[in-house]
Amino acid sequence: MNTAIKTLALGIVGGLIPFGAYLFVSNTSNGSLSDQVIDGNRMNYSKMVSLDGQNSGLVDFVAASESSINSVVHVTTKTVHTSVQYDPFFEFFNGPGTGSREFKQYGSGSGSGVIVSSEGYIVTNNHVINEANEIEVILNDNSKYTATVVGTDPSTDLAVLKIDAKNLSPISLGNSDDLRVGEWVLAVGNPFNLTSTVTAGIVSAKARNINLLGDKTRSDSNPIESFIQTDAAVNPGNSGGALVNTKGELVGINTAIASQTGSYAGYSFAIPVNLMQKVMRDLIDYGIVQRGFLGVQLAQINQEIKEKNDLPNLKGVFIANVIENGGAANAGVKDGDVILKIGTKEINSVASLQEEIGKRTPGDKVTVTIRTKKGDEEIVDIVLRNSEGETKLLKKSDIIRNTALGATFILLTEKEKKELNTKYGAKIRTISAGKLKSIGFEEEMIITKVDNVPIEKVEDLTSRLSVTGKSVLIEYMIQSGKKDVIKILI
Repeated sequence: MNTAIKTLALGIVGGLIPFGAYLFVSNTSNGSLSDQVIDGNRMNYSKMVSLDGQNSGLVDFVAASESSINSVVHVTTKTVHTSVQYDPFFEFFNGPGTGSREFKQYGSGSGSGVIVSSEGYIVTNNHVINEANEIEVILNDNSKYTATVVGTDPSTDLAVLKIDAKNLSPISLGNSDDLRVGEWVLAVGNPFNLTSTVTAGIVSAKARNINLLGDKTRSDSNPIESFIQTDAAVNPGNSGGALVNTKGELVGINTAIASQTGSYAGYSFAIPVNLMQKVMRDLIDYGIVQRGFLGVQLAQINQEIKEKNDLPNLKGVFIANVIENGGAANAGVKDGDVILKIGTKEINSVASLQEEIGKRTPGDKVTVTIRTKKGDEEIVDIVLRNSEGETKLLKKSDIIRNTALGATFILLTEKEKKELNTKYGAKIRTISAGKLKSIGFEEEMIITKVDNVPIEKVEDLTSRLSVTGKSVLIEYMIQSGKKDVIKILI
């Protein structure tokens, strides 16, 4: 009788553990939109417990495949590339702004995406949907939805989409910091338009920088590359798909391959899920990434830097320059110091440091272990700042006021106005899929007038570009100072 009671009690306790964990996870929300909608771990907790319990000594890919395959979608895109040719004779007879003639070229593309919310939020690569005019998402059951872009981040090559669907199967989010070299992983995606494809491999390396994003982002951006390298077969169409561990948890977003032919040649690269989570949550909550910076320029320590600066070893990351009035400068960090740790994590590459800082937000205080030029180790607290030197977060309402037609704008500084010989204008700070990008507008281009009204406030520009169904005449300027006009239908 006592044995039966003990068995029953153990069963009740065993049942309460996952239930209590579920309550803990579901009640740690801070009230943000991303906390409310990203629910894969809450919905899949019992499944995760059962997978953890498998201890046969053999690696079983079946359960991991079955738990993740319905969370990976096929993303197809249609693009319209518009080129504009100027006809001065047509403009002479028909008035200002009529001399620009549009010519269109049509294309298509495809990739993969990962469902992170039962309410329709999907993560994919920015390059999968970049320049797309139409985006369609196909679920594993072949149902199709039109997707809208929630936000993009070229610096990490990530984007968040939204479809109008409920009760989807979100994936469980793992911890990429816990991944070890040699661990089994699965790549789930849609290579060559072959839907629901699973391949297996091992983690070959971590914190890889392959200079993939440097040429694809604007000159003033800071690409963050700290890829998980695997030998799981990844091909065109896998981009944006899931890299999962043997528990079926998402540990990365498959992004690139190393190949001279364009097809798989033994190496593939994924964005770590811990970095992805920061970007994803910011895009859902704000529409942009709230990115913090240390305020330093870094260099990988090699034998040449070691000898030139009389360093005792090759450990850490070398600080080539400390930016004036940045977080590091205010904390007393100097040129020639070496960063050894971020928190308790040892740092031995620029890529791993970028990943650690990329997970954080302006205003965060980061504990950094440095070795000074004198050779002393010191621990300093550095407050991260955004690209404008501020520690406060941007408000979503402010972001919306500064956004129109897929672009965000910022007023020209007095210095820029003087250099360009203009008294007004707003510069395109970021640009993603939208009308302006489709007609050839790029970052750093400047809009000086709309319907012959000078732009003296960003709100004036965005309000005039937000009235749909009407034609507007835009006077714009490129960085060289050359002006032109174009009439577009919003």
